Amino acid sequence: MLSVAGTKSKGKGSQGQFPITQNVTVVEGGTANMTCRVDYNDNTSLQWSNPAQQTLFFGDKKALRDHRIELVRASWQELTIRIGDVSLSDEGQYTCSLFTMPVKTTKAFLTVLGVPGRPEITGFTKPAMEGDVITLTCTTSGSKPAAIIRWFRNDKEVHGTKEINATGKSFTVRSSLQFQVDRRDDGIAYTCSVEHVSLSNPYMTTEVLEVHYAPQLEIIHSLIIPQEGQYFKLECVSIGNPKPEPVMWSKDGGELPDIERMIVEGRELTITTLNKTDNGTYRCEASNPLGTSSAEYVLFVYAKDFPGPTTDPNALGQHGPDHALIGGVVAVVVFITLCLIIVLGRYLARHKGTYLTHEAKGAEDAPDADTAIINAEGNHVHAEEKKEYFI
Repeated sequence: MLSVAGTKSKGKGSQGQFPITQNVTVVEGGTANMTCRVDYNDNTSLQWSNPAQQTLFFGDKKALRDHRIELVRASWQELTIRIGDVSLSDEGQYTCSLFTMPVKTTKAFLTVLGVPGRPEITGFTKPAMEGDVITLTCTTSGSKPAAIIRWFRNDKEVHGTKEINATGKSFTVRSSLQFQVDRRDDGIAYTCSVEHVSLSNPYMTTEVLEVHYAPQLEIIHSLIIPQEGQYFKLECVSIGNPKPEPVMWSKDGGELPDIERMIVEGRELTITTLNKTDNGTYRCEASNPLGTSSAEYVLFVYAKDFPGPTTDPNALGQHGPDHALIGGVVAVVVFITLCLIIVLGRYLARHKGTYLTHEAKGAEDAPDADTAIINAEGNHVHAEEKKEYFI
């Protein structure tokens, strides 16, 4: 990798001009070409000197005994030298001199990029136990400028803490991740990526976690509605690290009653021909060094050709309707209905009383019985009208 930047020149004629140089950037271990030229020269020599002001070449004459430095081109208008196997100590300000009166000089800065070392991940001892707090540390040395470290959990970037320490002209960079592991971390790849201007592609290293955890079991059944005469299989699916072994099957707390029809192969229990005597609770159990786990399945065998329920009885037991909630809703509906009946009854009773009172009005104020009867009959007519109104 080689880049150049910046030029410098002044005036025309060998007495008034300055040498023209370019800054150079090179990767450690690479080769740097340092060029000094002038537009006009009347047989005046050019010279290159290093940051320590030691003369490297005076014209085509080598002045410093260093096998890494060699002449590329020497003429009255150009002096180009090559520095091979560049190291960080070569970095600095180089001087090109044009030996006029007075001597004209121009500086060129040589920048050397320190290549980071391959990253290493430390701090993890396999295996980790579920619940442990672990720290992963990624380290790279020798970079200049300081390298950039990035962490990835599988393909997703995660962020760690960074530490940079200078060692001479180069840097050592560390980045750490601290977290508590659980079973979801088992088999997860943590990758440390080192990026640097001297690299065309990042350096990467990966640590795959191994986490041990207690077993967890589940029973899977082959038929939703098992019926007499059918072939039926139960599988004990287990997760755990180390793998839970062996799987033990039992029925209603005891051994399997019919080993001729109930065949155990590894994690599977097969009943070749179902009948009513197979009803009961089947249990599988497995262990690893971190614990023991079990799972149960309630088997009910239906009569042959019986349509049976539309849902799995085991699933219904786990996810069936909430009877308490349904009962509460029914109670609320009944209560509201009773309240409406009571209110309606009181309303009808109140209006019925008013109707009878008006019907008798007039009879009480009559001077004699005949008048009272006449008044009552007149009010009775009005009462009939009121009845029609209320209806």
